[in-house]
Amino acid sequence: MADLIILFGPQAVGKMTVGEALAEKTGMKLFHNHMTIDAVAPVLGFTDETWRIVNQFRREIFQAAAKSDLKGVIFTYVWAFDLQKDWDYVADISAIFEEQGGRVYFVELEASLEERLVRNKSEHRLEKKPTKRDIVFSENELKETAESHRLNSKEGELNKKQYVRINNTSLYPNEVAQHIQDVFHFH
Repeated sequence: MADLIILFGPQAVGKMTVGEALAEKTGMKLFHNHMTIDAVAPVLGFTDETWRIVNQFRREIFQAAAKSDLKGVIFTYVWAFDLQKDWDYVADISAIFEEQGGRVYFVELEASLEERLVRNKSEHRLEKKPTKRDIVFSENELKETAESHRLNSKEGELNKKQYVRINNTSLYPNEVAQHIQDVFHFH
């Protein structure tokens, strides 16, 4: 019975680096969203079929992890709050863990667009996420998505018992991970 932490927020907000720090502190496994995206997109591009395969691949991993003796999985996700399909997806993956007796924690990160544009070019991000190495493309995608979708929740929108929202514009990943650990009493 493993737990699930859904670590969500806009692109380049720091989900992966916070997830790495949190994994180190808690012993949970990090499953960042680009682990599956970067396995499929280089072959098929960014198509509907790519997302179908990515989501199927993730679902299989979630099902296996939920039944395992892992302490937990930290999953990073860009959640478009204006899209019902994203709400449904989060409910679906949450149910996979809850049905096995696991708990689901929701951690929302937010940072200024200016800071996210800086982070989008970071060496660590580019090393870990091959599809982000085309800086012009990824910067345009980041800006376009920020205009066309709502990537952070509204006040009170997420009625979850295990939820925290953190503005990490000026925080280091270790500080954010420590705050998450303190809020949820992870050890």
